[in-house]
Amino acid sequence: MGIDLSIIWAIIILFGIMMYIVMDGFDLGIGILYPCFPDRHERDAIMNTVAPVWDGNETWLVLGGAGLLAAFPFAYAVILSALYLPLIFMLVGLVFRGVAFEFRFKALDHERHFWDKAFIGGSVAATFFQGVSLGAYIQGFPIHGRAFAGGPLDWISPFALFCGAGLLAAYALLGSTWLIMKTEGALQEHAYRITRHLVWALLAAIAVISIWTPLIDARIAARWFSFPNLLWFAPVPLLVAVCAWRLLRALGGRKDRQPFIYTLALIFLGYTGLGISVWPHIVPPEISIWQAAAPSQSQGFALVGALLVIPVILAYTVWSYYVFRGKVRIGDGYH
Repeated sequence: MGIDLSIIWAIIILFGIMMYIVMDGFDLGIGILYPCFPDRHERDAIMNTVAPVWDGNETWLVLGGAGLLAAFPFAYAVILSALYLPLIFMLVGLVFRGVAFEFRFKALDHERHFWDKAFIGGSVAATFFQGVSLGAYIQGFPIHGRAFAGGPLDWISPFALFCGAGLLAAYALLGSTWLIMKTEGALQEHAYRITRHLVWALLAAIAVISIWTPLIDARIAARWFSFPNLLWFAPVPLLVAVCAWRLLRALGGRKDRQPFIYTLALIFLGYTGLGISVWPHIVPPEISIWQAAAPSQSQGFALVGALLVIPVILAYTVWSYYVFRGKVRIGDGYH
């Protein structure tokens, strides 16, 4: 039996997207939470917690997109055609967020508020339109032949918009627990207070999306509640409840690292729910990874490059977080 390159590439792309959600999620989250910290010196410290690593986090988004183009060009064409506008809005948000990182520290006092607003607006826009794109993806795309057959605004739906709001809560929780881990004193206490509210907001969003998702498509419902998928999915709600309980316990005990770890677990569990909902379809509701795959020679050639690049990305990611480990205090310099 030969190696199934389509499955290998699906795993690589899923891994890249998950790494992006984790890595870029918390720095987008602190941008979403920026209005909750009006003090300039607190804002400086908050931005310093991610300033050395934020741009490297987005490498995983590039890896996911490039992998999709190389291994599943049909899926790349359909998904980008269907989600052209929300993805453009997301990228514009990421540009504003990225520019604000550099310009805010060099701006005069009376100009700094503009870059604060750019940081907030870019973070909110990028997160919201990522969630909207995810919701539209779960709902699926109409296809005629080998092309997207829908309109430019098909991505606008109540479910997709709610997914955008849900991802705002998820990234905000990642951001607040990151601040608990990286700060101290009054700033950390403020993050503790915000985090407790965000936990309940995220749990509410997870509950609504979990109920809504099988209702929008009978095929998703069948996938969730048929064997053997039911055996894989049944522990997920229980694990979500356990992680949420442990997260609230960690907040009550004023733990530093545990809240962030349990939040990562909640995000991962939500991600597994998405995988169960669409697998093995890379273009929901009908196009599988094998139908959308590039020729095996192309997948194999690209895989050689991916297997060389991914360890390098992992290595410099681990090294950068190791170098910039520890607490960030108010008054510390940029980088």
